[in-house]
This record gives sequence, structure tokens and C-alpha cells, in this order.
Amino acid sequence: MDMNNLLTRNCIIADLNVKSKKQLFQDLARLSAVKIGIDKGNIFDMLFERERLGTTGVGNGIAIPHAKLNDLTHMQVMFIRLEKPINFDAIDDKPVDLIFLLLAPMDASNQHLKALARISRLLRNKNICQKLRCANKEDGIYALLNDLSISNAA
Repeated sequence: MDMNNLLTRNCIIADLNVKSKKQLFQDLARLSAVKIGIDKGNIFDMLFERERLGTTGVGNGIAIPHAKLNDLTHMQVMFIRLEKPINFDAIDDKPVDLIFLLLAPMDASNQHLKALARISRLLRNKNICQKLRCANKEDGIYALLNDLSISNAA
């Protein structure tokens, strides 16, 4: 599963300014609701419900909040780089600044797991994370992620 199959240019946000995990989830719900046509309150609730099961802050400044939604017909992925890192209760207790949001239909378990695995593998590379932190706005981030997809497919 390539990143360019998961992520479109208009689903990248660079330098989002939030102060807390709650505010981040509110913004993610609002932004994704516009793109997928599902109530932002439902998205927010499902993100927090999943987070109650355990943190999606995977360490090294990275979080992969994800949820399954009843009314969703296709997977929705967003990449967000925060202006300043926030406390996210990550497994390593470090603040988070790189976020991949993954929303999937309820019946997409296999696809959902493959996307989570692909994103996790990508972000394990500290060099890639550093490049994402330094990339120039949305276009630079998209170009980097697209290049990584192409080079990993070869």
C-alpha cells in the first residue's frame, strides 16, 4: 500500500497551531468532516473513544490517531505537522508534532491494518521524520511523501 494511494495533496496540513490533544482532535474532526461529509462530533467522539483504549502517540514525536466510522465509505488519511509539539501522552512521554490521522469504514479491518502498518513503517525512519519536520509547507511534505512512495515501490 503506497502513500500516494492513501494521501492526497489536499489532506496535508503544515504548521497547525494547537495547544492540546483535545484541541488537536477538535481540529482534526472539523477538518476531516468537511472532506468526508460526516458529523465532526461523531469523528471527535470516535477519536477519543479509540484514545481511551491506549495512546496513539507511538513515540519520537509521532501520533497516529485512528478510528472506524459507521457512515464512512472509504479510507481517509490526513498528515498534519504541528507548529509546536504538544503533550500527547505518548508511549515515550515526548511531545508530538507529526500526526497521521486515519479514518476507516467499519468494515475495512484489513485495509485499516495495512494502512496503519504502512504509516508506522514509514515513520520509524528518523531521517524521514526529520525531513517531514523541515519540509517546506504542504507542497514540500506532499512531494516528500510521494517520492518515498515511489522509491519504496522500486
